[in-house]
Amino acid sequence: MADLIRPARRGLMLVLSSPSGAGKSTLTRTLSQKETNLDLSISVTTRGRRPSEIDGVHYRFIDREAFDLLRDRDDLLESAEVHGNGYGTPRKPVEAALKAGRDVLFDIDYQGTQQILEKAREDVVAIFILPPSMAELRSRLVRRAEDAPEVIARRLANARDEIARWHVYDYVIINDDLGAAYESVRSILAAERLKRSRATGMPAFVETLLGEQVG
Repeated sequence: MADLIRPARRGLMLVLSSPSGAGKSTLTRTLSQKETNLDLSISVTTRGRRPSEIDGVHYRFIDREAFDLLRDRDDLLESAEVHGNGYGTPRKPVEAALKAGRDVLFDIDYQGTQQILEKAREDVVAIFILPPSMAELRSRLVRRAEDAPEVIARRLANARDEIARWHVYDYVIINDDLGAAYESVRSILAAERLKRSRATGMPAFVETLLGEQVG
């Protein structure tokens, strides 16, 4: 049997959000390593590059003038100011990937998700990751041993604000088991990739199929 030529499809933006410690970054890292046809979105930032960071891998490091120009031209899908530095997602590389049928993975917070939903709702699949309990979330933050107690307290307070936005997302996953949560995200991605609205090449494929003479 000849190999099936798959109809062209438009890619999607897969957004993962969660409060700090709920598992978003781990799931994002695992997806980017294991899934094919999935590009991790690379943000631009005006902050200086750290010694361990690679330009174009961790971030694209640009100056303030270039950042402001992107933002003012509406060439950023989302942007934010953090500790005096600008962060944002350039629109053009994402749009090029989607047109080529590639999916783009985002690890962003609620504010970034809201901006992307406002600008490109039909292309977005937004997933929110919940902890099984606030006690477990606190335990995870403590086990990371990265933050002082007052920072953990602030993260927990912020988590409550973020969790209250759960209804904005298309899907919600309770991460009480990382393996199960990962499989849930994979299942969502697989189903969303097959949506009729993304199958840009399907009309031509079906027309050819119906025009085939058999027997």
